[in-house]
Amino acid sequence: MNTAFNRRHFIQVGTLGGLTLSQYLGLQALASDGAQKRSAIFVFLEGAPSHQDTFDLKPNAPVDVRGEFKPVQTTVPGLQICEHLPMLATRAQKYAIIRGITHNVADHGLAKKYLLTGNKASQSVSYPEYGSVVSHEFPSATHLPSYVSIDESFVGPGYLGSRFSPLTAEKPRHGAPYSVRGITLEDGLTVEKYRSQKQLLDDLDVAFAGFENLDDQVRGLDRFSKQAFDMISSPKARAAFDLSQEKPSESDRFGKHEFGQSLLLAARLIEAGVHFVTVRLRPAEFDFDTHQDNFSRLRTLLPPFDRGLAALLDRLEERGLLSSTAIMAAGEFGRTPKINNAGGRDHWARAMCALMAGGSVRGGQVIGATDATAAEPASVGFSPDDLAASFFANVGISPKTEFQSNVGRPMTLVRDGHPIRGLL
Repeated sequence: MNTAFNRRHFIQVGTLGGLTLSQYLGLQALASDGAQKRSAIFVFLEGAPSHQDTFDLKPNAPVDVRGEFKPVQTTVPGLQICEHLPMLATRAQKYAIIRGITHNVADHGLAKKYLLTGNKASQSVSYPEYGSVVSHEFPSATHLPSYVSIDESFVGPGYLGSRFSPLTAEKPRHGAPYSVRGITLEDGLTVEKYRSQKQLLDDLDVAFAGFENLDDQVRGLDRFSKQAFDMISSPKARAAFDLSQEKPSESDRFGKHEFGQSLLLAARLIEAGVHFVTVRLRPAEFDFDTHQDNFSRLRTLLPPFDRGLAALLDRLEERGLLSSTAIMAAGEFGRTPKINNAGGRDHWARAMCALMAGGSVRGGQVIGATDATAAEPASVGFSPDDLAASFFANVGISPKTEFQSNVGRPMTLVRDGHPIRGLL
């Protein structure tokens, strides 16, 4: 009998991206105890929204540059943003806008790796995404995942190793039952029934004791199967993912769409004790890759973004968590200054913008600037490395931290970036 193969199948309770829950918890083994724990949410606007139609408008530029949208005054004197972001305009004191971010990677795949890690993609090194680093440094309690990715992770844990992979959660839909496979008990399986199943697994542990040649992942199940049971049976863990516990008015405040409900789920996870959440909204519902019909599509895309992010800021502040939660929203690059013949904007990496809030961020300000057509930084620009260094610094992790990687040599967390002066 192939003992490793059969043991894997006996242990499976629910899979998390190909791993059982026990394997996930084992691979997520706590990296440190007693560290100062800070939380973070990264809202990744995949597809890259046009900076000049959101947070960096150029109303005095030629019509084929400025486009159709008008600026609206925010609650911060002199600060204007897009008219289709009215809720964020009334909360401008809660966040900072970073303009003049620039790089030279206009390919979606490579640029996403850059913006999700703070390091340019390399053929020899796989860099970890933000959440995996936070999971390594600030692990959550054993009954909770340290890092949750709402929608499938794009980069993963890189050189930190698979133990710091995220737990992947599907995008929630308004009014629909929500569950996380491997945490929610489905198909009539109750916690009490699972207790009996766990006893069977314990018996199997005894039966397989002494098989020292099993691979590391399988041997790790012995140690972490109890943690898997704790997560499944923990009311706190299961409640964190249960959006049905929210009042209809609160669910409506975030918006009846995937974006709003995903941010509501992110808020619940942070409140429960998860330390990092990535909200990654991929096509088709939220696709900011507007090569065609840029303005009509943004008229559909921006209101949910506006409503959901405003609600997230409000909720965390109301519950006393905004000061302890670092938030960043950004895409992978900006879009061309001139509107193309299809009424869209194409890829443009030489200028983009980002939004940061929470933690030590000094809200109510704009840092950096672009030229008259939003084509490039007006003077000194910031790199995605600088953005990452600032985000990590706000979380409480030095961007110059060195990790002993799985490639056999020490790796600096952010090689070339530095925290942006005046942001924190």
